[in-house]
Amino acid sequence: MKSPVVTGPFALGAALAGREQADLLRRRIATHGSVAGRLQVDGRDYLNFSANDYLGLADHSAIKAAFKAGIDCYGTGSGASPLVTGYSRAHQQLEETLAEWLGVEAVLLFNCGFSANQAVLKALLGKAHRLWQDKLNHASLQEMGSQLPCKMTRFGHNDMAALASQLEPDRGLIVSEGVFSMDGDQAPWAELARLAAQSGNWLMIDDAHGLGVLGPQGRGTLAAQGVAPASVHIQMGTFGKALGVAGAFVGGSRELVDYLVNFARHYVYSTHMPAAQACAVSKSIELVRAADESRAHLAQLIARFRQGAAALGWQLGASDTPIQPLLVGESSAALQLAERLRALGLWVTAIRPPTVPVGTARLRITLSAAHREQDIDRLLEALGPCTLSATGNEDAADPRGARHA
Repeated sequence: MKSPVVTGPFALGAALAGREQADLLRRRIATHGSVAGRLQVDGRDYLNFSANDYLGLADHSAIKAAFKAGIDCYGTGSGASPLVTGYSRAHQQLEETLAEWLGVEAVLLFNCGFSANQAVLKALLGKAHRLWQDKLNHASLQEMGSQLPCKMTRFGHNDMAALASQLEPDRGLIVSEGVFSMDGDQAPWAELARLAAQSGNWLMIDDAHGLGVLGPQGRGTLAAQGVAPASVHIQMGTFGKALGVAGAFVGGSRELVDYLVNFARHYVYSTHMPAAQACAVSKSIELVRAADESRAHLAQLIARFRQGAAALGWQLGASDTPIQPLLVGESSAALQLAERLRALGLWVTAIRPPTVPVGTARLRITLSAAHREQDIDRLLEALGPCTLSATGNEDAADPRGARHA
């Protein structure tokens, strides 16, 4: 049925029509779950190269059993905010497990990474402060930074010289990611820690895409780069990617966590995550810590894909993580390539502006330890030799070029 024409102060239809005309309109597709690197849509099975389930844990029997046992013990919801009756022994145990695993004094749980990031910035930064952010940081960080009363400066991607020239002593917070979500590369954390210590500013890592994948026992980007947790004041990570469940956390000093409990409105005024979910995440961490073999297998798959794609002439971003951006350029070309792969039984998502800059549309290929070598070979065979014509946009050769402008 055709929607009625809506009049009034909001030009919704025009905005949607503009997005559609530019090949940028977003639509949801109902799937039948993702199991071991597979996906079902409308009764057809696909190899899934779009999920962030980097270790293939989202359907793990032990995690599902822990979730079910948690439901039997605590029910399906928490029933209240954490400062009312929504904080259980299961939440407390998860926080203690995370703190020990990551080498921080204390941890606070959130319903999602978006909420966790915004809660930290809003609670800490006032008019007298400064905020320095990498230009490729997550939207949650960029959006909240633009709404705060403090002055925000965005430095060029991983450009430590630019950051050093912008810093003012003892003024605020430097924020960057462990693994960047659209490009798959990592920030230089030893240098970030040095600049933070030298300038007397605090430092925060968003390690949503590094946690579980990188470092000994999957402790994340800091561990992989040999950076002491104590040199980074705030750690944020999520449970919905490599850990295969949902939710997020913020970790740091006990004083920081106590402050957030009192001043982080996203935490104080939200119904807490279900205790059963906390039980599932605790089991996931146990599995992740023992998953060095899976991480080694994943690293082999990443190398196999990158070597094969390069041999076919495709241009990839500079990433050695499961996020492998295959650079296309124009949105229409990215959509066409995604459709071609879908017709061959491969599910790969085209990423277009405004998520990435104009002229840098790409297929965001994500690999998982649940994939097999023959799955990578099937993807490479489906891609075939690169036949894309030139886009005429020089920024298309560099997925970060437009963001430096």
